[in-house]
Order: sequence, then structure tokens, then C-alpha cells
Amino acid sequence: MRLFALTVAYKGSDGKVNQLKAAHELSSFGYFQRGSIREFMDFTSKILVERTALCSRASVKEQEYICHVYVRRDGLGAVLIGDHEYQQRVAHTLLNKVLDEFTAKYSSPQWAILKESDVNFPQLQDYLQKYQNPKEADAMTKIQSELDETKIILHNTIEAVLQRGEKLDDLVDKSEGLSMQSKAFYKTAKKTNQCCIIL
Repeated sequence: MRLFALTVAYKGSDGKVNQLKAAHELSSFGYFQRGSIREFMDFTSKILVERTALCSRASVKEQEYICHVYVRRDGLGAVLIGDHEYQQRVAHTLLNKVLDEFTAKYSSPQWAILKESDVNFPQLQDYLQKYQNPKEADAMTKIQSELDETKIILHNTIEAVLQRGEKLDDLVDKSEGLSMQSKAFYKTAKKTNQCCIIL
């Protein structure tokens, strides 16, 4: 999973787009290709903001990349360019967060006249780096990953017990933690229902 560009832009009432700030992570590309790739990603981001209706979200595939775009009602938009493996939910969560923080720093009357060189918004580059690994950056993804790991560990533990099934009878017989009644119940249940093992 990789992210390559994160852009904030303003779509004016005339439909023209003013790119306010962009961050790039192009280390996976050759040194001499990076300038052209940066320009192409900025160009693509502007087109996506221009062609996306207000109050709309979209995820657009372009060759081996996917571009996530969100344009708010006020015309402020953001674009995240990543690979196909990057989770759509996490991408749109990041776009929301970036737009909220940008609005807190720069008010709407400024958006149409701001030049990218005048915008001081280092958080954009920070988010691009932080969200490279969505499990670290996004709480829900991290929780889901932990749940998946727990499920795998639990599954492996049950399989391990089932593989030792023939020893389970010996453990029940030797157990001091089970009463005679529980041991008798286990043996009766096992004889009655051969398809199930009662632990």
C-alpha cells in the first residue's frame, strides 16, 4: 500500500481550480522521473476537483493508481492518489481531516486568491507520511487488524487442541480441577454424541 500525492484545491464558482497546496511522496520513482510525475499528479488532481460536483466524493482508477477526491459544498476539495490496495474508507477519512484542518487555518475568502507558495500547511506532508501505513494512522483500521490477528490466533489454538484430541481424554482423567461428576458427564457426552467433542 502506497500513497503518492495529497492535494488541497479550491473550485471557484466559475469552475476554475486554484491548487492551494500539494504534498508528494515519490521516492519509489526514479530521480529523473519525479518532476514529470509530480506535474502529472498535480494536473490530474486539478482536473478531478474541477470535474467533481460540489458535495461529492469519488474514487477514480487511472492505470495502476486510484485517485480519491472530495469536494465540499464550499468548493474546497482534496485529492489523494495512491495504489489500488489502499483502503477507500481510510482515504476519505484522511480527506475529511485535511480539509477540516485547512479550513481552520485559512478562511474561505482567501481560497480564491491564495498562491501555493504563500500557503504554509506542513500538516499535508505529515499526513501523507503518517497515512502510508493505514493501520498506524487510522484507529478503525488498527482495531480491525488487531481483531483479525486475534481471530487467527484463536483459530490456531482451536486447531492445536483438535490435533491433540486423543490426549484430551487423558487430560480429563488426570485433571484435579474437574469433579467426578464433570468427568462422568464428559465421557457420557462423548459416547452419546461422537461428532462433537465437549471441552
